[in-house]
Amino acid sequence: MSNPSVTILGLGIMGSGMAQRLLQANFPLAVYNRNRDKYRAFSGAFLASSPQEAAARSQIILSMVSDNGASRDVWLGENGALSGASKGSLLIECSTLTVDWVQELATKANAQGCEFIDAPVTGTKPHAASGELLFLVGGTADALAMARPVFSVLGRDSIHLGPIGSGALMKLINNFVCGVQAASFAEAVSLIKAGGLDLTKATAILTGGAPASGIVKRIADRIAANDFEPNFALRWMAKDLAYAVETAAARQLSLRTAGAALSVFQQAIAEGHGDEDFSAVTKSAA
Repeated sequence: MSNPSVTILGLGIMGSGMAQRLLQANFPLAVYNRNRDKYRAFSGAFLASSPQEAAARSQIILSMVSDNGASRDVWLGENGALSGASKGSLLIECSTLTVDWVQELATKANAQGCEFIDAPVTGTKPHAASGELLFLVGGTADALAMARPVFSVLGRDSIHLGPIGSGALMKLINNFVCGVQAASFAEAVSLIKAGGLDLTKATAILTGGAPASGIVKRIADRIAANDFEPNFALRWMAKDLAYAVETAAARQLSLRTAGAALSVFQQAIAEGHGDEDFSAVTKSAA
């Protein structure tokens, strides 16, 4: 069977890696990005002038953008993708967004006769480039089945978590836990330095003992290499923490550790580290 035609909306760190994977696997691909300079890297794809034009060419339309506002604009704005989507096409929102917005978008997609799933991912730039993402899926089993040919190229697995919004909620939970770990490790680094301990020895103890996690180890490696080139920008971690706090508040819950971590990340943004990798939070936690 031939591969379904696919659109990728958003060619940032994650979307560009996903688009390249689909091209390499010979999927008919249309792409759209607000900054057209990104188009130079996508020979072989149809380079659309609007989300609407891209969506009109595809059976599966996937969005990977920065936040609620960007998602709303790419789907529902002037010449938005939803206006170009054919009845029966599958819309996949892979961005990290609020549950309320994802559910609103699903309702609008269904009203137009389209299938919809929310499928945010775990993983960063190298995982997108190598097809090792994990998709966290909310929606029907039938809609997920439609997405599997694409997910099999882009990811190592997909987990069906429940109805629309389930994937979005799980992604916010995942990222707020990561953000809390990052903020606590950043404060630990500040105390290590203030106390005059050897940073290399101290971080080796933390990364080799009970506090160790993938996040802690990754940040320690970044500090050791003095490399803060973004795989996942610090400002997007702050955004995800804020969305998690907002989502919890709507359910009469207070995420106190997430709120504290958010303040650490906001300080780092104020000090000019927002476009660096989120591990750069260690530069400003003192």
